[in-house]
Amino acid sequence: MQDYFNKMRGSTKSPPRVSLSEIAWSWIGAFLGISAVAALNYNLLAQTDLVMIIGSFGASAVLIYGAIKSPLAQPRNLIGGHVISAIIGVAFYHLFGAHMWLASSMSVATAIAVMHATKTLHPPGGATALIAVIGSHKVHALGYLYALVPAGLGALVMLIVALLVNNIPKTRKYPEFWF
Repeated sequence: MQDYFNKMRGSTKSPPRVSLSEIAWSWIGAFLGISAVAALNYNLLAQTDLVMIIGSFGASAVLIYGAIKSPLAQPRNLIGGHVISAIIGVAFYHLFGAHMWLASSMSVATAIAVMHATKTLHPPGGATALIAVIGSHKVHALGYLYALVPAGLGALVMLIVALLVNNIPKTRKYPEFWF
């Protein structure tokens, strides 16, 4: 039993702080990425109450602009994680929407399992699946289109910004891999 609790102590030191330059480029990327998705919303889906700006994109921004070397931040994971999870979330909303606790838990758990199986693990994908279940009636009205717009299109826009911004400084390179 003691061995079990000893695992909770951790085994390494905290990573060092990042440079001010790294912080600045992360900020610029996140600002431009979320701004691009918001601009797309206003120009394409003006009557949708910012349905393009799903909360999970905030977490994606942390990864693709702030942790660009992480396997979880790579293009396959970003796009695949959001699209797969969105499909799963919509499916479980349709299957178990009368029991939101079940639809919510099944969608997130299944999204994680399928992302693992498809090598697309992207933590914000869990939130994308959950939003498909607990989102507003406008999100529910999208049905499976939710997987394409906002999940797929928004992730693609953020990826394009990440490719452009993350490769400006000589000290940054993105992506580490595509597939």
